[in-house]
Order: sequence, then C-alpha cells, then structure tokens
Amino acid sequence: MKIRVGYELIYDLPQVTPMIVMLGIHYSRASDVVVPDHLITNPAVPISTYRDGFGNWCSRLVAPAGQFRLSADGTVRDSGVPDVVAPSAPQQPIEELPAETIVFLLGSRYCETDRLSEAAWSLFGNAPSGWGRVQAICDFVHNHIQFGYEYARATKTAWEAYNERRGVCRDYAHLAVAFCRCMNIPARYCTGYLGDIGMPPPYGPMDFAGWFEAYLGGRWYTFDPRNNMPRIGRVLIARGRDAADVPITHTFGPNTLVSFKVRTDEVKRSTGGCTSSCMNCMARSLASHCRPI
Repeated sequence: MKIRVGYELIYDLPQVTPMIVMLGIHYSRASDVVVPDHLITNPAVPISTYRDGFGNWCSRLVAPAGQFRLSADGTVRDSGVPDVVAPSAPQQPIEELPAETIVFLLGSRYCETDRLSEAAWSLFGNAPSGWGRVQAICDFVHNHIQFGYEYARATKTAWEAYNERRGVCRDYAHLAVAFCRCMNIPARYCTGYLGDIGMPPPYGPMDFAGWFEAYLGGRWYTFDPRNNMPRIGRVLIARGRDAADVPITHTFGPNTLVSFKVRTDEVKRSTGGCTSSCMNCMARSLASHCRPI
C-alpha cells in the first residue's frame, strides 16, 4: 500500500528566530519513499541539515519575524503488515548487550528510572522475562493511564504520569520506557505518523504519534502502550532517549503556534483518493518547544 503523509505548521514569531526541525521521514524508510516529504517554508529561507547523535536527520533554519509556515507532503510505500509480534523474543543479560544499547538502559529527562525502580520491580518482577515482561508493562500502562488531549503537558515526566494516571500517548510511551529500563531492558522513544488504517471509525483528528521500541533477542521491536495492539502503517520520524531528544521543532525564541495540521492517509488504488486519519498527542505542546531541557 501507499500512505500519504504531511503536515502544516504556522507560527507567529515576534522576532527573527533560529529553529531546528525534526519532521522528515526517518532514513531507515528511505527505500520506501515514493514522493519525498521535502520541508517547505513560507517565506522561503535557507535550510541546512545534519544528523544528530541518534542518527535522526535535523534541519536548521532561521525564521523571519512574522507569520512563518512549515509544510511537507510526501508518499511512502508500506507493506501493510501489522507490527511484528514475537512472544519468544528473549531478554538479554546486561553483560551481553551491544554497547550502543546501553544508553537506552539509563534514566533520561522524562524517564526517571531512579524514582520508578521500586514500583517496576514490585509490578513486573514476577512477570515472564523477555517479550512477556515488556507486554506486561504495556498492559499495565495501557490500563493505568486515562487518555485525553486536555492532559497534555510538555513538562510531564513518566513519574508524574504514573502518579497522575492521565496523559497522552507520549506519556504512555515514557512510562513504559522507564519501566523497561528499570527491568534492565533497553527501550527508546519513537515519534512518527500513525494512521487509522485497518481500524473501524470513528477516527480522531490528525496529529503525530508516540510509541517505543524495546531491545529483545538481538533486535528492536515496536511496542505501543497507548493502542496496545499491532497497527498498520507506522511511519517513523525519529528515535531518542525520550521526547526531549525528538521534539518536532526546537525554537530558540518566543513563538506562538497558531495552526497545526497533520495528515496520514492511505492512498486508494482505485481512485487515487485518500482515507483514514491519525493523531497522537504532544505535537502541539512540543511544536513550540524552546531550548532543549
């Protein structure tokens, strides 16, 4: 199948403002790109790119004062197969983990392993190791947190989500990531597009999505505690320790996000039209994220 993805973000900027934008389809999907999702700005400004410490592509620009628009419209080819489920995937001993996974065992800005360790071992210490333990974590988080966009807060941590029991999919992912790390399972935060392909209506409004990946049996597997079921058409944008590493924009100055639109549509073969939509949660609060915390 083919999936059309894209966005439009409009800012009001009271002054000239440097920005870092992380909104392009992840390089791991490069061979699937049918129509590139090139970043377009209005007014047009020079854009330079670099790859960050986690391998994500980032775009640097300086936005002029006034109204400033970021947009893209691309198409990606997808297998149409749901997320992989591998119940036999084992948990590896820490001493056998590849060095590059160790950073995803440690606490981070939004995933306080020190504060959640006691709760994690109490809740999941007797769960089956490997896939079964990660799934037990997802089941708990899915049932523990009440979803609602009104609960979104850019500063909310896993510890706060655990205690408040309310949040958006970024909070589900942060809490599950923190619990996995407490149980010595490497886990990394992911952001991207996730539509409602294969799901019955009604569909929510569109936004970006947050999920996570856990390292089991020598590879990374996708888990989604917010939806807690295999989904079709997940399109990765970026990965990191938590949302602090992968906000859609860093804006180095005051700004107001006045308009926000995201599309994730399956392209119908028969008519060339589109159907289905997607939405995640923290894009609005992170879209105007200022200096990295």
